[in-house]
Amino acid sequence: MTTEIDRQLEIIRRGTVEILVESELREKLARALATKTPLRIKAGFDPTAPDLHLGHTVLIHKLRQFQELGHTVLFLIGDFTARIGDPTGKSETRPPLSREQVEENARTYQEQVFKILDPARTQVMFNSAWLDKLTPAQFIELAAQGTVARMLERDDFSKRHAAGHGISIHEFLYPLLQGYDSVAMKADVELGGADQKFNLLVGRDLQRRHGQEAQVTLTMPLLEGTDGVMKMSKSYGNYIGVSEPPGEMFGKVMSISDTLMLRYYELVSAIGNEDLASLKGGLASGSVHPKAAKVALAYELAARYHGEAAARDAQAGFERVFGQKQAPEEIALWRVDWAGADEIWLPKALAEAGLASSSSDGRRLIAQGAVTVDGAKVTDPDFKLPRGGERLVKVGKRRFARLV
Repeated sequence: MTTEIDRQLEIIRRGTVEILVESELREKLARALATKTPLRIKAGFDPTAPDLHLGHTVLIHKLRQFQELGHTVLFLIGDFTARIGDPTGKSETRPPLSREQVEENARTYQEQVFKILDPARTQVMFNSAWLDKLTPAQFIELAAQGTVARMLERDDFSKRHAAGHGISIHEFLYPLLQGYDSVAMKADVELGGADQKFNLLVGRDLQRRHGQEAQVTLTMPLLEGTDGVMKMSKSYGNYIGVSEPPGEMFGKVMSISDTLMLRYYELVSAIGNEDLASLKGGLASGSVHPKAAKVALAYELAARYHGEAAARDAQAGFERVFGQKQAPEEIALWRVDWAGADEIWLPKALAEAGLASSSSDGRRLIAQGAVTVDGAKVTDPDFKLPRGGERLVKVGKRRFARLV
């Protein structure tokens, strides 16, 4: 017979990499149910960039699941630790952010996360509230609770050390500060990406040292970007930003592979476990077409971040461009500077219109067959547009401009 604890564990397990320790989580859930006291679920985010992408929301969706099970989310904004910069996965020391940058980024984070989280079950906390108050003596005491040998067990630190790349002393402090956050917040469970396992376990150690019950750590996978290979990142150009225009978001979701679509459903969709199992079965049997499933996912995400009306418009725009092979109704108009000449080099025009990052990027796009002018593919990187009139230029599948 399935108990309420079993039901909650089934939901919590979805998409997770590892739960340490699941038996401890079962005990915490049983106590929470018996005492009607919600668990305190912690997740920390350093506001090092102004915008979130879907990769960031993997953790936030898991937090929402905990909320729907009746627990309280402690959404930690690492305004203090952001000034150090999380060294996880980095090959060199990160440049520090100013307090002003951190505060502005923190503001935009809060605007974006409540499109997923329930504000009534969320406590937003800033770790400067306790870390700013630590005295030099307390910092030394905290530093004494870690060793250089333990820090070098981290794969990224050991690789940097072996390669002769510098590791600043303050970077060794980062895992200890993140762990101390769990002490200050009295966290029952902490969530993090799979690459955060070391830091999360430090939190367990520090809680024990301070006489607290150790938190359970739950790690989530790093979501692949639209290329299906690298983790989602702005630096790789494979991200889907939660604040991107709805049409762009819809089109990017439609561009992912059918296999990756199911991973997105599992990690960033609000679809329930039973419906997800039904969808997988339908796709396997052929009763559900992959495109229809992908449209439903794209619509769900666009509606969550931009509203139902915007999602409908985005879907209609996508169908108009890709189903009916028409150009979008609204296309940016760019007045290109011919500088008195009778012709303009197409790569230069693409760069001026914002369709390419530079003329050399424009040449590359043309050589790849990604550019059409008035519906005709252009493959000659030396192609020139004659002066006068208006040209409809398309780059890739979704980017258009009218050049005048």
